Amino acid sequence: MTTKIALDCMGGDYGVKVTVPTAIHFLKSHSDAHVILVGIADQIDKALKQTPHNADRVTVIHAEEVIGMNEGPAQALRTKKNSSMRLAINLIKDGRADACVSAGNTGALMAISRFVLKMLPGIERPAIASFLPTHSGQVCMLDLGANVDCSAEHLFQFAVMGSCLVSSSGGSNFPSIGLLNIGSEDSKGNEVVKEASELLKHSSLNFKGNVEGTDIYRGTTDVIVCDGFVGNVALKTSEGVAQMLGKYLKEEFHRNPLTKLLGVLTSPVLNRFKERVDHRRYNGASLLGLRGIVVKSHGAADMYSLGFAMQRAYEEVKHSMLDAITDNIKVPEQREL
Repeated sequence: MTTKIALDCMGGDYGVKVTVPTAIHFLKSHSDAHVILVGIADQIDKALKQTPHNADRVTVIHAEEVIGMNEGPAQALRTKKNSSMRLAINLIKDGRADACVSAGNTGALMAISRFVLKMLPGIERPAIASFLPTHSGQVCMLDLGANVDCSAEHLFQFAVMGSCLVSSSGGSNFPSIGLLNIGSEDSKGNEVVKEASELLKHSSLNFKGNVEGTDIYRGTTDVIVCDGFVGNVALKTSEGVAQMLGKYLKEEFHRNPLTKLLGVLTSPVLNRFKERVDHRRYNGASLLGLRGIVVKSHGAADMYSLGFAMQRAYEEVKHSMLDAITDNIKVPEQREL
């Protein structure tokens, strides 16, 4: 069965210079895929002429408008109905695409996706989920910024969705789940976290209890659940620390002729280290809870990283992630404590 992925070609910092060649490269390694390139047709066609491809596996849909990276979500939703982002999401609703990938404005993508696709039964709020590297592999963390204030029920729903995402990404069929807290003890945390812990304890999920910030990169669990405020702060803090360490290493290796020589001698080790922590390999944040698969790529994504976002969407379709979430979620009235 052919998997059809709609790609917002105008989103991100580089537009068709990256999106079009990435889509064609993706098709070369996925014989059962078809890409729908949505954007300004003239620009897409020009890029396609520079990239050899099978025309039977590519569809181009013209969009008259583009949503800017700094536009407000509400404005984009109201005034950009013919934007590349909006049309790409509409393709899912109309059944012409199985998933959508965009490197565009995050707020606009979430707002338009929620308005057009609506929420899955039993899910009250969408969540942004992504994978992060750990000592033993990777961890799925959510929410990373979609919901600043959450109830215990919302956190429970995030746990269900995160578990399904891990399973649909080639991970464990029974993923372990941790609830991000200020301590591992049951007595720690605010009332929302404590209530969420009780919901998870009495569920069929593989709940391992509370985890702390240090557990994120240890790989203590397969999924880490938190509200969007905490998740976004944790993610941005991690990015800042990584940038600082990279800068420190570079400064030390360029301190004098001897350290420069050591830098050359240790370059194989440093290159392997860089590859293991390369954020591009973890590009692609899933917008979970919607009646459709939508993956947000980093705005500054190059071909290498955008390919991972497309792979994420492809895997979610192939593993029927939406069906898995629907089958595993229950509305509050159906759940017994």
